[in-house]
Amino acid sequence: MARVKGGLISAKRRRNVLKMVKGYRFARSKKERAAKEAIFHAGKYSFAHRRDKKNDFRKLWNVRINAGLDTIESTFSYSRLIDAMKKKNVTINRKMLALLAETRPESFARVIKKVS
Repeated sequence: MARVKGGLISAKRRRNVLKMVKGYRFARSKKERAAKEAIFHAGKYSFAHRRDKKNDFRKLWNVRINAGLDTIESTFSYSRLIDAMKKKNVTINRKMLALLAETRPESFARVIKKVS
């Protein structure tokens, strides 16, 4: 049986791994084994943090809506506003409400007035 040489493919694989860790520090950017481990961990963190990012933004929107309610001196707190919106079938999501509260307070006040 003929001898199979895999140097070309191995070198390509190694090159691709080291390209992925460009900018990493110390051994993780130079040594293949450490680089593979760094890629593996980075993948796990990126997957988990994509989920966390959604929670982080929702928390931020809640804070902005509550701050917007404070500026217009409404009787609502954040939770009471959301409850009232559900009861009145006003379907504006938190992201849009936060944007209104931040950039267009007069429109936000009109939405609050409609709900109350």
